[in-house]
Amino acid sequence: MERSHPKSALKPKDQVKDKYSKVTPKPAAKENTKPQEFKLHTGQRAVKRAMFNYSLATKFYLLEIQKKQVEKVQKMIEDEEIRCLRKEMVPKAQLMPFFDRPFFPQRSNRPLTIPREPSFRTVNSKCWSCISENDLYYFHHAHAWNPIK
Repeated sequence: MERSHPKSALKPKDQVKDKYSKVTPKPAAKENTKPQEFKLHTGQRAVKRAMFNYSLATKFYLLEIQKKQVEKVQKMIEDEEIRCLRKEMVPKAQLMPFFDRPFFPQRSNRPLTIPREPSFRTVNSKCWSCISENDLYYFHHAHAWNPIK
């Protein structure tokens, strides 16, 4: 005798109908999706960076060549100067003095200098008329005469 299981007698959930719900068909299976190809900017940036590095390298190379040329010209100028100095520095004998016409010193025609006492006072360079015999005055910014005490 076979007994039927009460659960096996029920229909599967997909096919069960209630009064309030409608049976919805299962959606069709989707096809396998293929990823879209994308382009990174790293390749473009690498090319730009390579061009920049190349331009820098050429710039430094040209600057180095220019420096070498300048140094070469300076060295040539210095060598020429040294050659001229060596020509000038050839020792030459001094002329013999004339013994038949000896040198006789003569008195100068210039007048003698007259010595003066030094002035140790501080004088304003703008106003020389401020100095009197007894007091030293200075010219103030407000144009007032004030004695120095």
